[in-house]
Amino acid sequence: QVQLVESGGGLVQAGGSLRLSCAASGRTFSTYAMGWFRQAPGKEREFVASIVWSAGRTYYADAVKGRFTISRDDAANTVYLQMNSLKPEDTAVYYCADTKWVRGTTTPRNYDYWGQGTQVTVSS
Repeated sequence: QVQLVESGGGLVQAGGSLRLSCAASGRTFSTYAMGWFRQAPGKEREFVASIVWSAGRTYYADAVKGRFTISRDDAANTVYLQMNSLKPEDTAVYYCADTKWVRGTTTPRNYDYWGQGTQVTVSS
């Protein structure tokens, strides 16, 4: 059973930065991709960014392009989300997710494992 543990959330002022981490353990297979999603109160979970593990290809939601960067550390089985120029509308619980199947990486239902989430709050 894959376990994902996120860290790095917190409270930051608008324009500030945070780096989220997600460490994976318990894998008995090679992952295809990992992604970051977020969910604000009263809203559906939405795609933020993803990375195809072996190729390093990255994908971003339009709302975060140019501000967020997803990266991976293969040796540490960890994926990161560097978030710069944060805005109040980025406030949400951020989740990382993992899939071993070759399929679209921007849809939550395509992921098999999820972390518990970490709160990011951006004050204006």
